Amino acid sequence: MKRTILLLAIILVAASLWAAPPSTTLKGDYLEARSSDVFTGPCFAMSEVGLTGHEAILAWRISEGSWKGVPLAGLSVVAVVRAKATLGDPYHDPYPARSVLIVDSRATDAQKAALQAFAASQGGDLLAHVVRVETAPIQMTVEHGDQHGAAKMTAGQFAQIETRSLCAGDHLCGNETVFYPPLVSLNHSMPAFTLDSSFSGQGLGEVWKNVDKRSAFVGSF
Repeated sequence: MKRTILLLAIILVAASLWAAPPSTTLKGDYLEARSSDVFTGPCFAMSEVGLTGHEAILAWRISEGSWKGVPLAGLSVVAVVRAKATLGDPYHDPYPARSVLIVDSRATDAQKAALQAFAASQGGDLLAHVVRVETAPIQMTVEHGDQHGAAKMTAGQFAQIETRSLCAGDHLCGNETVFYPPLVSLNHSMPAFTLDSSFSGQGLGEVWKNVDKRSAFVGSF
């Protein structure tokens, strides 16, 4: 009897392991640039709210892991967003937002689908209305040493971001803080200075270029 119970227990454990869904744990670097300052003082933020900050570019570079059994290490995906209000403003609803996804041209068809699903899971309502999906070569580098905060991303001819670390000269009023948090959940993030952030693709009704703003985040997931 005991042997029968033990055998049944082993079978049930094996069956549960066999039926377990594939791991969706991914690790990598993240880069975000907004069209309003995110590291700023209240006076500067109030001068921008409602007028700018409707746009954002989000980029993920996956260093290891799989999405539902599809390996994605070494690949990237970028989301470009335009909302109807300043992103992060607690007093106005920015949704529905429209977005364009750019997936790594090195990915297979299965990997492209997995990259889109991963981005959707990270963005939530922000990426609920994807109006266009592009394929392009994506290059993304993030410094982790003394130059932390320095990063660069190019997604073909569609989007790019370049950042550097914040420095003492970026404190304009002395009351700066992370006024708006990152748009997605991260393991770690830090604000950075945007040297250049631009989108020149189709689907969002406009293109833009922002330079010299305290509007970026560099992080990891």
